[in-house]
Amino acid sequence: MTGSSKSPSQNSSASPSGQGAGNSLSSLQSARSAIRALARAGVRDVVLAPGSRSAPLAYALAEAQTQGLVQVHVRIDERVAGFTALGLARGGARPAAVVTTSGTAVGELVPAVMEAHHAGIALVVLSADRPAELHGTGANQTTVQDGIFGRFPAAEANIEAGLDPQGAIAEAFAKVGGPSPYGPVHINLQFRDPLIPTEADALGAAEAGPVEALAAAEEAAPGALADLGGVHRTVVVAGDGAGEIAAIFARRAGLPLLAEPSSNARFGPNSVTAYRLLLAELGPQIERVVVFGRPTLSRPVSALLARPDVAKALYVPRPVNWFTPGKRPEKVVTDLSGLLAFAGRGAPGWLKMWQRASAAAETAIHAVLDAESELSGLHVARLVWENSDANLVLGSSNTIRDVDLVAAGRWHPLDVYANRGLAGIDGTISTASGIALANRIPTRLLLGDLTFLHDAGGLLLGDGEAEPDLQLVVLNDAGGGIFTTLEHGELGEREEYRDVVERFFGTPHRADLRALAAGYGVRHQALDTAGELDTALRAPVRGRSILEVKVQRSALRALHRRIEEAVTGALPAAP
Repeated sequence: MTGSSKSPSQNSSASPSGQGAGNSLSSLQSARSAIRALARAGVRDVVLAPGSRSAPLAYALAEAQTQGLVQVHVRIDERVAGFTALGLARGGARPAAVVTTSGTAVGELVPAVMEAHHAGIALVVLSADRPAELHGTGANQTTVQDGIFGRFPAAEANIEAGLDPQGAIAEAFAKVGGPSPYGPVHINLQFRDPLIPTEADALGAAEAGPVEALAAAEEAAPGALADLGGVHRTVVVAGDGAGEIAAIFARRAGLPLLAEPSSNARFGPNSVTAYRLLLAELGPQIERVVVFGRPTLSRPVSALLARPDVAKALYVPRPVNWFTPGKRPEKVVTDLSGLLAFAGRGAPGWLKMWQRASAAAETAIHAVLDAESELSGLHVARLVWENSDANLVLGSSNTIRDVDLVAAGRWHPLDVYANRGLAGIDGTISTASGIALANRIPTRLLLGDLTFLHDAGGLLLGDGEAEPDLQLVVLNDAGGGIFTTLEHGELGEREEYRDVVERFFGTPHRADLRALAAGYGVRHQALDTAGELDTALRAPVRGRSILEVKVQRSALRALHRRIEEAVTGALPAAP
């Protein structure tokens, strides 16, 4: 769902001379107005990447920070800045902004904006721009920034130099849900020289504007739900961002809960461990599916949601960006009472059957892992889940799928996050840093070596910048382990394809993570055994550190086969 806050006055061309109207604002005044408007809209954190054209915003931010309006974080890499702001928005459950100068700097934000769009994160982009009279002239660092993010922003405004931006910013937020936008917002601000404070608008001269608090979102209480409908063999699928309401719903209706780790619903007696392995055996009996959030992790769940013989409902209490109306097969339901009427009560013995299968699968998986002599990603995932009592961030690719397979529902970290909007590996360290900084909650990040290397620049902190309490647990298998478990891994077992699969999908490397950590001034510890990792994970997360666990990819496919066979063999006979 997209919108636009553009109006003719905000997009009209400036006069050829470049002179604004007599009552036009200076660049610093315009920047001040923009920052105050963002503060009124609920923005508390702003990530600034350095630049010349964005200087008015930098000075306005420095002033606003002294006035207690915002907290400013500085990052030299725009892509890192974008994902840090994304993490701040997600971890703080409120909009966060990123500021860049003009030119390619704005383009570096495209991945973060795409992720924010598909995950429904309130990322606000403030891009500084050259004034209209310089566009189309070949002027340095000048390109078309208005609309640069295509259809991804939920709202956008292009504001000419000299105009007061507060109205356009307020209008943009109003179009996308007020103080809690359901996607990214792009504000493109044109600035003319001078770009630095003058005697007429020296720093500290402006008074701080009022800051409006975010409106608290009301969640439906279980007692307010309507009576349940009929009796059905229904399951609840909780995808990314589903929230606790999915677990409450499943328990109230007496239904099995198939919850991804970043759903934050993977807890309680209805939560099913290793559900993706159980769907082959129990899936054919499913009659209805209720979906919370956005499920993306497993092919068995995708296959379930594509079945034409299964009735499906998708709970959408507020607008989302990740699907186009009419494109998904589920019936869209906006209220919990209607959802309960659709789901009905679980058929007699339905939940108990899934619970017995879940317990048997969990026991079988642990038995296989305990018998292994070497560490694997599944061992690491199990230990990380069991030892994380604060924020947990999961990298895309194999790590989140490992957690999805082994994490039991008896224990749940405080909050679990993942960039599942587009499931890219880019910006993961920066996102986790933003999450840790948002509410100053110690945060652990589990990621693979390629995901780590892709965003190693996110480890760079400038002098005086706030340091997050962030621990990176890096599963280092010297390449891309996920392809081993996919169909490429099967091809890779054949002699004629082995080298091709290893080079183009395994992407082997010899990067020295210890040396990288030292270069960025981050503590590093190499761990070789489950006992060492367990001990390290029990220590409090303070400052930034890296726990590196080296594992082998070559045995991964065989390990997953043994687990699948063990789970299938352990399932109790159907009643």
